[in-house]
Amino acid sequence: MTTDELLQILNRGCRADLAAIRSVTRLQPAGGAGDKVFPPTYEGGAYAFEKRVIGGEVVDTVLLDSVQSQANRLEDVLLEAFRSGRLALPVFEMNIAGHEAITSLTVPHRVHDAILRDSLWDGTPFRESVNGKRLVAARAWNATPFFEYAPTALLLGTWDSQSGGGVNTAKIARSLVSEIIAVGAVRGVRTSSRIDPLGIKLVKDVIAKTENGELWKFIDPPADQKKAKKTEGKMVKPSEINHGNVTPSITNPETGPGGVTFREAVQTTVLSLTQLRKLRFPKANGEISGDRDVAARAVIAALGMYAITLHQEQGYQLRSRCHLVPTEAPQFEVIGRTEKERDTLALDSVTAAAALQAALAAAEGQGLKWHPGKIDLEPRPDLLKLVAYSDRAMAAVEGE
Repeated sequence: MTTDELLQILNRGCRADLAAIRSVTRLQPAGGAGDKVFPPTYEGGAYAFEKRVIGGEVVDTVLLDSVQSQANRLEDVLLEAFRSGRLALPVFEMNIAGHEAITSLTVPHRVHDAILRDSLWDGTPFRESVNGKRLVAARAWNATPFFEYAPTALLLGTWDSQSGGGVNTAKIARSLVSEIIAVGAVRGVRTSSRIDPLGIKLVKDVIAKTENGELWKFIDPPADQKKAKKTEGKMVKPSEINHGNVTPSITNPETGPGGVTFREAVQTTVLSLTQLRKLRFPKANGEISGDRDVAARAVIAALGMYAITLHQEQGYQLRSRCHLVPTEAPQFEVIGRTEKERDTLALDSVTAAAALQAALAAAEGQGLKWHPGKIDLEPRPDLLKLVAYSDRAMAAVEGE
């Protein structure tokens, strides 16, 4: 597909007629069909199993990557493109000593996150700054500030949950949704064991855990154990300092995270053009223009297509022991007014990037422009104090 062809589809869909662009990618473990993979675990070490109706059949499935996790991965590839100079995106960034740089593409709640709320923009509290106020006031029907400073919020959704505005709170639904599930999933078991090369046995009352920088200290027997406990620290078993054998064991597959095997995995990614058509981009004086709205929506759609193709090309190493590979090259389907109206297209990130640049140029012709590049924020003094206090408290706990 050419850049012009993609742009025509995006502009058409952002004006009317088309419902969505989707990509359904079938995956298998990198180790081959039947190899075990490990899904994400939730509270209590549980996997997200559920029954779904697929192809008219009720099947057991397990979640391999949630909508929220996929959104984070899409943000990650956009951030990498930004940092490498391939994408001139607006990105807020804050730096706190001892912590990785915090950006609007890494905070959990995007532009409405508490970390940005507790920052200073040009020396003014974020939400009270000139453009911060515009972002606070932005809504789906007044999305121009989001376009200028936080376009990914229009793509992946945002919710100003801390505003206390109730039903009037800013809430933008996701335009781009992706998820990976395993179909026909069967629980596995996890085994554990360890043979200590030194053959250290279960000996008692000779190991004291210390608090002076060393992990432990040997207490030469026979010793006054009561005195040793007072002067040297807590007396522990070899296993508590990671010495000695571990008896071979098998987890209960119903209660323990022992991985899964499955018939196939499926990534379903949908860019909703219907949702994008709900966004409006008025001028500063409130004037509405249909062409301006379409141009802005096309930029967000092109940004979504770029993120999807980058993610597909990056691969599917989801976590330790969960590496998937497509069974064939990913394809896209353009969905018309009905499910039967479908056109297939192939797309790579180079074409998607070119379409994004062309869409940005068209939007600029309508008076809409990103504020590209890093937008520096400073943490509020109270946030700095809170982080420093928390870091000290955590260090104290880890040192116990």
